[in-house]
Amino acid sequence: MARRKRPARPAGPNAAELLAWYDRHRRKLPWRALPGETPDPYRVWLSEIMLQQTTVRAVGPYFARFTTRWPNVRALAAAPLEDVLRLWAGLGYYARARNLHACAKAVVERHGGCFPQSQAELATLPGIGPWTGAYVAMRALRDPDAFPASDAGVRRALEGLGHDGRPLAAERAAEAWRPYRAYAVQHLWGSRARARTTPALAA
Repeated sequence: MARRKRPARPAGPNAAELLAWYDRHRRKLPWRALPGETPDPYRVWLSEIMLQQTTVRAVGPYFARFTTRWPNVRALAAAPLEDVLRLWAGLGYYARARNLHACAKAVVERHGGCFPQSQAELATLPGIGPWTGAYVAMRALRDPDAFPASDAGVRRALEGLGHDGRPLAAERAAEAWRPYRAYAVQHLWGSRARARTTPALAA
């Protein structure tokens, strides 16, 4: 008996349609730059550290308190660790707070208060792993190659965009993302994407 063929999956939306959908439904978050604004690397980095294993709802008030008290990386680096831990209290995973403070001090002492302008250099800082380094590099450095395609949310989106529906391993996710990433960075940065002259990332 011949096996029945599985129905073909409908073609997924193209990149422009996907990004237009995102613009209509995106959440407004205090660390996310609005269209036309330049993302602040300090706020991007701070939010990513806070959001590790923590919900957006829980992070919101902490992010507001941190950025009010320490509005830039130099201010955070100059703060006593005890004050940072005190303001972090209740958010959990306190190693993140210690690494946050150590990273701020490293940015000031080793990079003159400016976040490094490459994913590789970002990854040398305390508490910044491959995913966080890739995300900050993509947001702050306008680099489509840095987009963290290994993220579970990205994988789920790609699995539904006309790909075969099977779970995507990191290698397959990176390849599946390739047709979309340049459009995404162009959407984030407009004509400034991959510009040779990147503004100083002092925070």
